[in-house]
Amino acid sequence: MKIPALLSAELRRLTATRMSVIALIALMLVPVLYGGLYLWANQDPYGKFADVPVALVDLDEGVPASGDQDAADYGARVADQLLDGQAFDWRLLGADAAAQALRDGEVDFTVTLPADFSEALTSAAGEHPHQASLVLATNDANNYLASSIGTQAVEKIRRSVAELVAEEAAGRLLDGVADIRAQLVTATDGATRLAAGATDAASGATRLAEGTASLSKGAGRLADGAADLSDGADTLADGSAQVAGGAARVAAGAQQVADGTATLAGYADRAGDAVAHAAALLPDARADIARVLADHGLSDAEVAAVLAELDPVGDALASGADRVADAVGRVDRLAAGAATVSDGADQVAAGAARVSDGARTLSAGAGRLASGSADLAAGATRVDDGADSLRAGLTTLRGGAAELREGLSDGVAAIPDSSAALRAAQAETIADPVAVDTSTTAHASDYGAGLAPFFAALAAWIGIYALFLIVKPVSRRAVTALRSPIRVTIAGWLTPALLGAVGMVVLFGVLSIALGFGFAHPLGTLGILILASFTYATIILALNVWLGSVGQFVGLVLMVLQLVTAGGTFPWQTLPAPLAALHHVLPMGYVVDAMRQLMYGGAIDRVAGDVGVLLLWMGAALAVAAIGVTRMTHRRTLRDLQPSLIG
Repeated sequence: MKIPALLSAELRRLTATRMSVIALIALMLVPVLYGGLYLWANQDPYGKFADVPVALVDLDEGVPASGDQDAADYGARVADQLLDGQAFDWRLLGADAAAQALRDGEVDFTVTLPADFSEALTSAAGEHPHQASLVLATNDANNYLASSIGTQAVEKIRRSVAELVAEEAAGRLLDGVADIRAQLVTATDGATRLAAGATDAASGATRLAEGTASLSKGAGRLADGAADLSDGADTLADGSAQVAGGAARVAAGAQQVADGTATLAGYADRAGDAVAHAAALLPDARADIARVLADHGLSDAEVAAVLAELDPVGDALASGADRVADAVGRVDRLAAGAATVSDGADQVAAGAARVSDGARTLSAGAGRLASGSADLAAGATRVDDGADSLRAGLTTLRGGAAELREGLSDGVAAIPDSSAALRAAQAETIADPVAVDTSTTAHASDYGAGLAPFFAALAAWIGIYALFLIVKPVSRRAVTALRSPIRVTIAGWLTPALLGAVGMVVLFGVLSIALGFGFAHPLGTLGILILASFTYATIILALNVWLGSVGQFVGLVLMVLQLVTAGGTFPWQTLPAPLAALHHVLPMGYVVDAMRQLMYGGAIDRVAGDVGVLLLWMGAALAVAAIGVTRMTHRRTLRDLQPSLIG
């Protein structure tokens, strides 16, 4: 018989009755049911967390406003964020109700915000800083994974609260730094003015020192002059006293002169009046003389001759009258002058007396001035020394003010200017400085897609294993009729391999159509599933050929080993060393790796290596099976006559 005839005969045997057909279909659907149902149930569990019931207990009492600190109620803010976020089916309960719900299984875990939650979060600004706490209560009797999820959820809550508090604290810090910068700018301006003023003050201090030196010298000269003035004032006082005495005597004499000149003026006035009267009578006397002479019979010529003799006397009398009048005027002026002199002498005497008193006062003042000027000279010397010290101090102040200005200017330059929006962005960055920028060479769309390669590879093994429960690995008739070990082996392998391949096609349709998984290389993925089915068929065939029904059991054990070593869930590097070594030997790990590369769009060159290993397993298993068939064609053993332990 040829291989197609053997295949046809085996298929007819498997479909001979209705029950055998049902059994064949059921066994072929085992991998579909296993892989499809499991992946359907676990397609996107993370997307269903919003349906997981979780109790939230807010016991936070908040912090009232005090001093510079505003009121804070972080518990309410966190509770609102959690309820609005809808990451879980949060249920806001009291402490007792939440504990009872956890015991009864109504919630998977509880999260409690303690009464001192806000107080602890704001304690960093006080004298007793301490951490705030989030209380997680779980009940593994409800669901262990739910407890693990709760731990991760609380960690996310803790991180978000830390970011919130850090952002607010950083915002306050940056606002404070901005205020400090503004104050530093003001201080820099003041330091600039101080430096300029210190420069001016130093210059003024230099001029002051020069002036105080001159003042000291002048004060010395003033002291000497004041001493001389005091001596001169004493001399003046003595002289003015003598002048006052002489002035008094002059005043007395002047009074006597004034009295004498007044008497003389009276006499002179009377003499002048007499001379003036005589001069006034002279024309009348001349006329009377001319008449008398004419009456005595003198001729006009004789009268004129007599009058001519008398006219010089009259002229002399008129001239004498003028001189007398002039003399009288002088005497009158002399009398007036003598009176004036007398009055002046009195004033001189009075003034001399006052000068004498003033000189004595001046002498006393000059003494005090001399004493004060000596003190002034000593004070001026001290002022000169102080001015030198002031100049040195102001020079130091000028240098310090310049350093202060430069330091403040450097401080302002070291603190960047910012706006409120920039500070808010900076605070947000400080609170959460690291963002995860995820890039992936190959991407699984969801949790189910991530598990699909493993469960599809496992389903392929289960499918082949189930088929060998009804498929005869080697037909005794074929061994007798063909007498060709290779043809018998291939015939015994192709039937379960092809049936398994059909199951893989159906499973691929369920994954791609019913579950909607995406495949970067769909045909390549299907090819790997078919190759895996072919490879698994050769392995289980070889086990059955050599071990019979025991080989079927060994196939189950081999499935369990590959279940834990294939690296389908956790990385194979987490396995114990013996199991990690098996990962590099058993074929299922290579099926999983090849499916991941083809399904997610990974490295195709790795697929070539995986295919090579599977082909090596398939060739080796076929060779081993062929050797077993060869042994069967040449001899029989008692084991061949024994009934199967499995059936």
